[in-house]
Amino acid sequence: MIGMPRIARSFAFIVTGLLVLAPSVTSAQTYPSRPIRVLHGFSAGGAADALARIVSDGLSKRLGQPVVVEAKPGAGGNIAAATVANAAPDGYTLGLVTGAHAISGALYKTLAYNPTDSFEMVSTLVYYALVIAVRADYPAKNLPDLIAMAKQKPNELSFGSVGFGSTHHLAGELLNTTAGIKMVHIPYRGDAPSVTSLLGGDVPVIVGTTVLLAGQIESGAIRGLAVTSPARTPLLPNVPSADEAGLKGYDVRTWAGLVVPKGTPADIVKRLNTEVASMLADPAVKKALETATGGEVRGSTPEDMRLLVRSEITKWSKVIDEAKIARIE
Repeated sequence: MIGMPRIARSFAFIVTGLLVLAPSVTSAQTYPSRPIRVLHGFSAGGAADALARIVSDGLSKRLGQPVVVEAKPGAGGNIAAATVANAAPDGYTLGLVTGAHAISGALYKTLAYNPTDSFEMVSTLVYYALVIAVRADYPAKNLPDLIAMAKQKPNELSFGSVGFGSTHHLAGELLNTTAGIKMVHIPYRGDAPSVTSLLGGDVPVIVGTTVLLAGQIESGAIRGLAVTSPARTPLLPNVPSADEAGLKGYDVRTWAGLVVPKGTPADIVKRLNTEVASMLADPAVKKALETATGGEVRGSTPEDMRLLVRSEITKWSKVIDEAKIARIE
């Protein structure tokens, strides 16, 4: 631009600046222009699938495009997460991740993606507790009873969960270290088999999903000893929190949130975050999410969700180390 008049140079700089900004403006104005997919890493028909479908319906109404749910189960959600991480960063592939996403970052030595750095976080959606439960005729009438029995019989009592490396599994291991006991973990392939085993007397204790166990607890077939959150959950108002039951400092709440591939334009991430916030403020959506999870609906900024994932990886790494659980290659 040497030799150009000052006014001409100024005009050229302005035009250049507008051209640099143009892609961002265009993406904000035209997105979305075609269907969007939401991937999750668990079985179709399960809790994550139900959650994803509520979210997809809410987003579709706000974005004006179909939002299609796609289940890619396997490896505790890692297959779906890797698929999202490797998708085009254009806002048309979203991932619904749960607390297992952070656990994978703590449990696996290597992953095909980085749980934080391979994604742009959009927002959290909901937080929900688990429940420590026994069969109704089991001698332990409350959590202190169970802890006392486990201290008398180290490595003799067992607890079931939905599978190795699940939030349920690590909630049981955290119970071991917090209470100073040692119950042996028995993994099952999902909530339903663990409940069947509990009712059949094959395992004395399970850490289960509140939504699935609520009916059995209400009917009297199963006794809830404590929920794993600091406060009681509305779904199980008669079951004390672990804190109430004397296990101070014990807090396990899993969560769900939305992510997109790293490099997705900031204006698209902002648009998605705004629409998620609008969706979560809708009373009908809020009620549906609470019914599906028994939890607390709570959105976040992308930055706060990233901090959550990082803090959860740190938390579960410590639990894994203290429980001497071998990390997965």
